[in-house]
Amino acid sequence: MKLAKQQLTKVESRLDRFGNYLMVERSLTKMSTSFYIADVRQFFSLFTKGNEVKIDKLSSKDIRNYISALNSLRLASASIARKISSLKMFFRFLVSEGIINNDPTEDIALPKVKKKLPSVLTVNEIVDIINSTQSKDQGRSVKDYRAWAMFETLYATGVRISELLSLRLSDISLSEGFIRVFGKGSKERIVPLGKLAIKAIKDYLQLARNKLLKGKASEYLFLNYRGQRMSRMGFWKILREYLKRVKITKRVTPHTFRHSFATHLLEGGANLRAVQEMLGHSNIVTTQIYTHIDRRYLKEVYKTFHPRG
Repeated sequence: MKLAKQQLTKVESRLDRFGNYLMVERSLTKMSTSFYIADVRQFFSLFTKGNEVKIDKLSSKDIRNYISALNSLRLASASIARKISSLKMFFRFLVSEGIINNDPTEDIALPKVKKKLPSVLTVNEIVDIINSTQSKDQGRSVKDYRAWAMFETLYATGVRISELLSLRLSDISLSEGFIRVFGKGSKERIVPLGKLAIKAIKDYLQLARNKLLKGKASEYLFLNYRGQRMSRMGFWKILREYLKRVKITKRVTPHTFRHSFATHLLEGGANLRAVQEMLGHSNIVTTQIYTHIDRRYLKEVYKTFHPRG
């Protein structure tokens, strides 16, 4: 469905300004910005059906009609919530810029989305995966040293897979026990490294990385067999190989290490704010999902330490 030419020009000019706002003032990535813009553009194409609509004349009734249209498409509540959230941000931006006076989404509530608890590995399962990188008879090969270092770093820091594969040699301080991570929106954070992860990275650097380089040069920590930065697909293949060795049947993704990192820290008594900082969450609400993982653990803590537990 195409917008009328005049309407298209108006909407696109607003979207251009909105996109600049998201990237410059909200520090969103180009990809995240494109999702917001696509959602808003869909509203003007699907709901208005090519008819010219004055943005400042839209009402909450129009937004509710749009939500009904989305519901008729049988979209998941999470998808609808994201689209409405994009509209809310767009219209708030227009109000803040003085382009419109009233926000038609102000009284619109987001659909309730059932939160799914993230899949988590037990400590023993994590240890099994890490130990699978070492053969009892033959020790570790080049690829084993690399997998060992990657798995230990993922679990030790809770970084996203994109953050792990973007690590440069200059981002690592093994003597201090920290890594520097650039997360979403290029936000920088410092995350501690445990002694086992430090050992794994040291051995990888000393015994494997130069063999992967094959005389080439690279600033990245984790490399493929061509001496280039490891890709996400490359990591996926490696992870699947080692999962087969330990015969873990539950679904495990690179993000599972991140979920397990956060869950195990909180279950061990870590401060929620500290975990938020290490994960790089801008909102602590995002981190709080991990507090719902094991209610039994909380009950045991209560019974053990509360004077009338």
